[in-house]
Amino acid sequence: MAKVLVTGATGYVGKRLIMYLLNQGHEIYALCYIKGVRVFEEDKKNLSYIWGDLRNPETLQSLPQDIEAAYYLVHSMSEVVSDKGDEELQVVKNFIEGIKKTRIQQIIYLGGIINDEKTLSQKLHSRLSVEEALKGSGLPTTILRAGIIIGAGSAAFEVIRDLVEKMNIIASPKWADNDLQPIAIIDVLFYLSEVLLNKECYGRIFDIGGPEVLSFKDLMKGYAAFRKFKRWIFTASFLPERFSSYWFVFISSVRYSICQYLIETMKSTAVVKLGDIEKIIPHTCISYRQALELTFQKIAQNEVVSTWMDSWEIKATNPSIDNYIEVPKEGIVFDVRKVEIKGSREEALERIWRIGGDTGYYAMDFAWYLRGLFDQLIGGVGLNRGRRHPSEIIVGDAIDFWRVLKADKIKGHLILWATMKVPGDAWLEFEIKQEEGKWILYQTATFRPDGIFGRLYWWSMYPFHLFIFARMANTIAGVYK
Repeated sequence: MAKVLVTGATGYVGKRLIMYLLNQGHEIYALCYIKGVRVFEEDKKNLSYIWGDLRNPETLQSLPQDIEAAYYLVHSMSEVVSDKGDEELQVVKNFIEGIKKTRIQQIIYLGGIINDEKTLSQKLHSRLSVEEALKGSGLPTTILRAGIIIGAGSAAFEVIRDLVEKMNIIASPKWADNDLQPIAIIDVLFYLSEVLLNKECYGRIFDIGGPEVLSFKDLMKGYAAFRKFKRWIFTASFLPERFSSYWFVFISSVRYSICQYLIETMKSTAVVKLGDIEKIIPHTCISYRQALELTFQKIAQNEVVSTWMDSWEIKATNPSIDNYIEVPKEGIVFDVRKVEIKGSREEALERIWRIGGDTGYYAMDFAWYLRGLFDQLIGGVGLNRGRRHPSEIIVGDAIDFWRVLKADKIKGHLILWATMKVPGDAWLEFEIKQEEGKWILYQTATFRPDGIFGRLYWWSMYPFHLFIFARMANTIAGVYK
């Protein structure tokens, strides 16, 4: 079994790949950007964590010397790589320099299918530059180029699901008729694991895709047929690209930058042409319908290991969760609610642990919806992304426009950090304490304003906070039913 480094460990593919490789018996080192964030809540045998920022080579000094292979999945980490190709190229160069100090035998990179290099957008061209940098590293490199990935929590699946579930009539842009070759996440993981230390795959580029060539319009129609929905989907060639991106964002849970990347991927033909990987690794990929069946099984069983929203948006250099988990005491404004719990502590905890998503916020949900809509209008994530699981929370989870910083159910302590667009930093904290034989809920909303505009923002919202936070605390505590 191999000793393997996985970068982008908390991303959609990274989390699943780590689980897949652990089940095969490999020893995994997970490189996490946010210090203190873990891939899984519980400890797992043969899984070790390394916290490092690929933008800062000094943080890569702790890489184990006996690493045999490394997966480069950083392009999916929105908090590390911006839209600028030069930054993405510098990140991969830092990775190469850091990994060269180990006994690395192979680098494995997952990118997207590219059929026509002449018509690439800036973002897709930067992905190609990453490939070139890895190939030019002097280290054996295997590049897998995947079609759009279908699986529970994948960005492509979530966009398709939201469009078809929410709209009876769908105006499809002209690019939605282009040929694609979608692939199920389980098949992506299979190929990623099978090329590991496979010398026949060194120095090779392979396209990987499912057994069918389908357009995005076909994917929507196939989803509608699978769900037994009657939908009218027509081509509207007059729709501009930017409008399509905004349309995706307002209908789906996926943020604008990812929607834009998906659209750029689908604007040109993306079908399997390179590598003949089946000659080296024979494998029959599952069909689109089978991928949907498997996806809905995972959703129904609450077994969604990762989602597109698992990557963080913190942009600080050498970030540490400790910088956020300790809610500041100075230079802040806050709202504190102290309520005696009616009923059991466990019932109050369950209400806390179910906050957001389909449950909502226990007070004026329409106001939260409007705040989420405004957030989307100014480029934020809004409320659409919901939550990974209806009642389970682990550190790093996204809950609507919050990020989970602390989730200690035994001690009854939850801290959420706002990723919405606000002029400052915001936290929402719940803690249950025992005082004089009674269980007390402490609910604290903390805001660290950024200048005078930040303070004006807080005080303009204060009248709403008076009602919303009071009702939320009383409902969680069981005072209101």
